[in-house]
Amino acid sequence: MSNNLDPFSNPLNIQIIKEIDNLDLPIMQKQHIRILAHCLQIFKIINADNSLEYQNKNSLRVWCDNQSKKFDDKKFSDLFYEQLVSTSKKLSTFSKKIGKNIEDLEIDDLVLLVEQR
Repeated sequence: MSNNLDPFSNPLNIQIIKEIDNLDLPIMQKQHIRILAHCLQIFKIINADNSLEYQNKNSLRVWCDNQSKKFDDKKFSDLFYEQLVSTSKKLSTFSKKIGKNIEDLEIDDLVLLVEQR
């Protein structure tokens, strides 16, 4: 298992967290951006992981199942998967709208997305 699945790891580094915290936005919008950024980092981790475990499988489903093993909670995996799929669709639609690949989205793009709501 890769270090990315360490239960104490956080896909968001301190620099990203500080960047979001320093935005001149209401707290709810900052929280929304944190969640989107967290999901975006998860997608990047999954895409960067070339392990045999993900080949010919739904890599997002496998990743969520691996995360739920830490908690011995299948319901967590199902809910997490549904939320990540929904977020993936939202980010994908938005990235196409602004002419970027989803993996190229940055905090400023997420701010734009959140402000459009």
